[in-house]
Amino acid sequence: MAQETFTLTLDGAEVSARPGETLWQVARRAGETIPHLCFKDAPGYRSDGNCRACMVEIEGERVLAASCLREATPAMVVKSASSERARVSREGVMELLMADQPERDDSPDRSSHFWAMADQLAIDASAVREWLPARAERGAPTVHHVAERDAALPHAHGHDASHSAMNVNLDACIACNLCVRACREVQGNDVIGLAHRGAAAKIVFDFDDPMGASTCVACGECVQACPTGALMPATLVDAAGHGDSQAADRTVDSVCPYCGVGCQLTYHIQEGPSDREGHRGQGEGEVRGPGTAEVASREGSTAPPRSTVAGSAPSEGRILFVEGRNGPSNQGRLCVKGRFGFDYPYHPARLTRPLIRRPGVPKGLDPGFDPLDPLTHFREASWEEALDLAARRLGDLKAAHGPDALAGFGSAKCSNEEAWLFQKLVRTGFGSNHVDHCTRLCHASSVAALMECIGSGGVTASFMQALEAEVVILTGCNPAINHPVAATYFKQAARNGTKLIILDPRGQALDAYAHRSVRFTPGGDVSLYNAMLNVIVSEGLFDQAYIDAHTEGFEALKAHVQDLTPEAMSPACGVAPEQIRELARLYANADKAMIFWGMGISQHVHGTDNARCLISLALACGHTGRPGTGLHPLRGQNNVQGASDAGLIPMVLPDYQPVSDAQVRAAFEELWNTPLDATPGLTVVEIMDAIAAGTIKGMYILGENPAMSDPDLDHARAALARLEHLVVQDLFVTETAQFADVILPASSWPEKDGTVTNTNRQVQLGRAAVPLPFDARPDWWIIQQIANRLGLGWDYTHPREVFAEMQQGMASLDHISWARLERESSVTYPCPAADAPGADVVFSEAFPTASGRARFTPTRPLPPDEPIDGDYPTVLITGRQLEHWHTGSMTRRSRVLDELEPEAVASLAPAELLRLRMAPGEPITITTRRGAITLKTRVDPLMAEGMVFVPFCYVEAAANILTNPALDPYGKIPEFKYAACHLGYAASALAEGD
Repeated sequence: MAQETFTLTLDGAEVSARPGETLWQVARRAGETIPHLCFKDAPGYRSDGNCRACMVEIEGERVLAASCLREATPAMVVKSASSERARVSREGVMELLMADQPERDDSPDRSSHFWAMADQLAIDASAVREWLPARAERGAPTVHHVAERDAALPHAHGHDASHSAMNVNLDACIACNLCVRACREVQGNDVIGLAHRGAAAKIVFDFDDPMGASTCVACGECVQACPTGALMPATLVDAAGHGDSQAADRTVDSVCPYCGVGCQLTYHIQEGPSDREGHRGQGEGEVRGPGTAEVASREGSTAPPRSTVAGSAPSEGRILFVEGRNGPSNQGRLCVKGRFGFDYPYHPARLTRPLIRRPGVPKGLDPGFDPLDPLTHFREASWEEALDLAARRLGDLKAAHGPDALAGFGSAKCSNEEAWLFQKLVRTGFGSNHVDHCTRLCHASSVAALMECIGSGGVTASFMQALEAEVVILTGCNPAINHPVAATYFKQAARNGTKLIILDPRGQALDAYAHRSVRFTPGGDVSLYNAMLNVIVSEGLFDQAYIDAHTEGFEALKAHVQDLTPEAMSPACGVAPEQIRELARLYANADKAMIFWGMGISQHVHGTDNARCLISLALACGHTGRPGTGLHPLRGQNNVQGASDAGLIPMVLPDYQPVSDAQVRAAFEELWNTPLDATPGLTVVEIMDAIAAGTIKGMYILGENPAMSDPDLDHARAALARLEHLVVQDLFVTETAQFADVILPASSWPEKDGTVTNTNRQVQLGRAAVPLPFDARPDWWIIQQIANRLGLGWDYTHPREVFAEMQQGMASLDHISWARLERESSVTYPCPAADAPGADVVFSEAFPTASGRARFTPTRPLPPDEPIDGDYPTVLITGRQLEHWHTGSMTRRSRVLDELEPEAVASLAPAELLRLRMAPGEPITITTRRGAITLKTRVDPLMAEGMVFVPFCYVEAAANILTNPALDPYGKIPEFKYAACHLGYAASALAEGD
């Protein structure tokens, strides 16, 4: 519906305005950008009006008005560019501020927004300084520039280089408060404030701490907002503190390659030396990998010229810095990884030539192996030789032992097109369905429950819908750590009055925003949710009309939960009966409510039952299919949703269509012109078991790292070592690649074109921004080369052609063309028409099941597979850190991220450390029935006693050596979130060495 407009007069011309628009916005739409400093034209930023640089004259009013604050009204007569009063006022403000700024050439950002506004007003800085006394003669700066601290501190005198990612120079600060609003109101981190009053006022971090010692989470929103360069990316500032935010030569719009939020971003690219000469990363020197002395197109290679295989990637350039873009899921925001984690492609250990294992070198993790010098264990090879060897041995194993002797692991780090090609290769080239990826270790149980109960593996509403909800339940997830930008929406919702309910064994940062934060006993999920269902049923809080119209099986659920009262379930879940009743009533009585969950729900042997319970709660209360309602498992990796949609799952074809369905199979056989196996394949952990049993003998692994990500790593690594032939395609010699026979150098996300699908079902386009280094190749091209050596005869020339084929096999992509994505960057599925937006909320009328109805599935509370006991009395929980992602293969090769979290730590409650008589930083040994690791302790007041948390990205203290490989019987997902362990002092030799 078109928004009502009215007219007003601006500089003598009649212009249109909308209700609620400010005069600044009206002028901008009319083609004039009014000077501004404290105002940022971006979502989430309110006008403040404190700088007075945007003043306009309004007919009939005595004083000038701040255009960023003043709302337009009908028939208003405004003078901006035509007003002499406004011009003089704006210039006066800028001149006074300029007088207190460093010289432009000495500025932390000589191309800042401040200087751009000065240029727009044609203010001559040298002339300003002629009529003002020299700064030294004026005495101390008039505002905020000198820290009242010992000059030896790293942030004394306003200069602070204590943070790995950002530089602070308060000499350039104008106290506009944009950074305060960015931190407090946009990201919701509340780290930056304005301290003191009057001339002493200044920006501070926490209690005037150095930025690097503060609670800053390095989202960089303040840097993106700062108009003067007082806050700058460290990579843009030289040793003297001078920088230039316009040093980039061009920009490329893309999407973040980390978590499932799918933030849109803009790479700022600086043209550099030819990629054959080497390229530089953020803070890195020149990087050369194995084989850099030889050019890519050596004689005899099957690799075509790089310009024909690298998509739209330019011939030169490097990423200088990254900014958030106004995408649907992030509205310009980023987290520390998305803003500062893009130098990994330039790491010295980057693979740039194919490698083949040297004869006689055993497979395994050699403690002496140096990824910077892989030629101790591997030799360089041409693409021709490496591809021929990789494909020939896979083909030989198939010929000798049958299709079931081969398997493949794809990756959610790759694009939709690469996922499609990889599963197609396994199914048509290998001849089996033994293909899986990391969703098996993340949300397989969630997908299993969603498919069973509502007929779809996607979320029913985006996380932005939390802003419309009255109640939001967050359970088994820690968004501030794992989905930081999604967490900003939850914070904003809570500030707007949404009741946030957090259900988790651990405390978390979002507790500060919660209406209720309830810590239940680890493994007690199903007991808690069933008790809530009992309350909803026994007190008649369910929505009978919705149940009758949209569901089936409710009567069986009612009967099942009759005896699962809060009193009966309280001992198992550790939550008081009255608190359970309060939670159930809050959720059921809300008009609109949502449930979000993470891997704390899915990574259990009862993970599918956990998700079934959450689905039943939503269905019983009618909390789906409307704005502000829904079910949303927060996806972990950037393309878990898309890779699953594209068919990287062993029991289903693309769009979750069962391989056992003859009609479905026939359609894909026609599309691919190849017979397909009707037997569901093995999952990730089952494949490792089959290798150990000698059934599977060859594998092709694309971008996955099972030598770090699988449970019971000793077992998984032993299986990898037993493979007769392993082909690994990756950016680095990962832990898994150390077991490979052939390693193929792949493309990083900034080097490729392709689509990804985020947790909101938003299909988004990633664009190549920088060249591939030396002889690395696009992933889709490498997959095609393997396929053709297996006789498949593919001839794709660009990912857009793969996407076009996907549209033929995936109804979910209807009306979403490559050309549309190039125009719009993001389109949500399902999408009703080529000129219509996709559906943010789905299943309003019916569910995609045979009956059109959703199904209730009763669940029975079961204990964890491995309960704690006298020998192993502590619960081990594993997961991610804010700064690191997945197995760390990318983030631990990013300078900023690695400096922020350089080593493995075990997080324990203060009382737990006291019980152990240990101090933070001391080494501790954690032992389970599968192995032991030693790492340093860290105190975490949000942890409960009787638990320990360990991140799983550190090979030197690999958490998954400890984890339990027991599987959920439905989702086939391991129990990563619960293992019984013993905590003890580290060996004395290690303690002394520490």
